[in-house]
This record gives sequence, C-alpha cells and structure tokens, in this order.
Amino acid sequence: MINFREVFARQVITNFCQEYTKGRTPNPCIRCNQYIKFGALLKKAISLDARFVATGHYARIEFDKTGRRYLLKKGYDLKKDQSYVLYMMTQTQLEHTLIPLGTLTKEKVRELARQWKLGIADKAESQEICFIPNNNYGEYLQEYLPRATKPGPIFDKEGKILGEHKGILFYTIGQRKRMGIAVGEPLYVIAIDRERNAIIVGREEDVYADELIASEVNYIDGERLTEPIEVKAKIRYSAQEAEAILTPAGKYRVQVRFIQPQRAITPGQAVVFYRGDE
Repeated sequence: MINFREVFARQVITNFCQEYTKGRTPNPCIRCNQYIKFGALLKKAISLDARFVATGHYARIEFDKTGRRYLLKKGYDLKKDQSYVLYMMTQTQLEHTLIPLGTLTKEKVRELARQWKLGIADKAESQEICFIPNNNYGEYLQEYLPRATKPGPIFDKEGKILGEHKGILFYTIGQRKRMGIAVGEPLYVIAIDRERNAIIVGREEDVYADELIASEVNYIDGERLTEPIEVKAKIRYSAQEAEAILTPAGKYRVQVRFIQPQRAITPGQAVVFYRGDE
C-alpha cells in the first residue's frame, strides 16, 4: 500500500476549496486523475520498475501507427464512457496506462465479477466525491474554510438587490433551489461575482450561453490548434455533446462557440472536445 494522503490533500482537496472561494465550480475527480493516479502513482510505479498502471475507467487507449501517437477514445459502453475525466492525459501517461474495461459494458463487467466471485459484483454505483461525507459540499467547505463563508448581496441583472446569500461557496451557475428569495417567478444563478462577493440571478433563458474561453487546454496528440475546426464539446461530465467551433485564442487557450446555446456554462468545469470517438 502506498500513501498519497499528503499530495492528495495538496493537489485535490486544497485546490477544490480554493476554486470555490474564487466563484468557480471544480471537478476534483479530474484533478485526482491528473495529479494522483496518472501523476504521483504512475511515477511511483515506474520507480518500482512497473511498466503500467491499470485503471477501471470506461475508455480506450489505442496506438495510431501512422501518426506514431497514442489516442484516447470513448469506451464502447457510451452510457458509462469516462473519457471526459481523462482529457488531461499526456502521451507518456497513455503509453504506460492499461484500461481493460474500455471494450466492455457495465453489465458484462458485473457478470464477470459474479463468475469470479468478487464481492463487488452487485455493489451500488456512487457518484459522490470521495472526500466529502454525505456529498454535502456546503457543510464541508464551511468546515474547511470557515472564514471564507461571508454573506453578500443577491442582485438581478439590472443590479437591484433581491436578498442576501450565505456565501458564494454554496452556489453554482444554473442553481435554482436554496436561494432564500421570493419574487414570484423562478430565478437561477447566472453569475458569481467574487470581487463584490455577489450572486447574480436571472430567468432560465439567462442561464444559456453560446460561447466560452477555455484555458489550460491539453492537446493529447501534442499538436496545438492553429486554425478553427469543428468539434463536438461537453461542458461537464453529465452533459450531452454539442456541435461547436474551436478557434485559437492564445497559448493553451481556445474560443469555443456553440452552434446551439448551452445551459449553465460554469467556470471551473472542464470542456472536452471530441472528433468521432476520439
């Protein structure tokens, strides 16, 4: 057993909390894959003369002999595909990673587990974040960052104060419930203003947008974007792919313009681009 508690706390938990204080909504599972599983763990494995790290994600790694590069592809079971949370992988990491479940369905995996009499064959699936008890983000953040929980104003789009929020840590783009205001119609969080410690709300149509700027872009094949291209993009793990045009916007930055407006484009989340199953 190898203990990565310290690096996990530093790279995943601390970052998770800091992102919320900045008005962003992070995905710690992506960060864990990047810095723990395919970072610290892979480095340790190689130091022990192991050639590979194996993971249970539903995705595939293939080697393109023509381009002499590794490709990250969707898992065959599209209902369980997890290529989204692996978007940050590098060529070296792909070279030293095994993903045996990528060509199997979830049902087949459970069937094999029963055949091999594994205790997890019928284990319920969990979508919760592993380090947050009961999946209660607000309670965890309040305990971890007690000084950052500062009430502030809730504004409408015109700048009118509608009420007071209990701290920007407790809100995310698109949120409707637990707002603590009553104005006769449903209102949604459409922006989080860290500088003013404010929440801005609007109608449901205000939650939609057709453009974003993505930073820290990882080109798995190593080739940076030099001209606009058509792709399909996902703005969060649970989102449907949407047609979009990518345009270079600087080093490791791209402009993403969607053909159809997307609901609740949220700062801090990852946007992942696909061409076919790649």
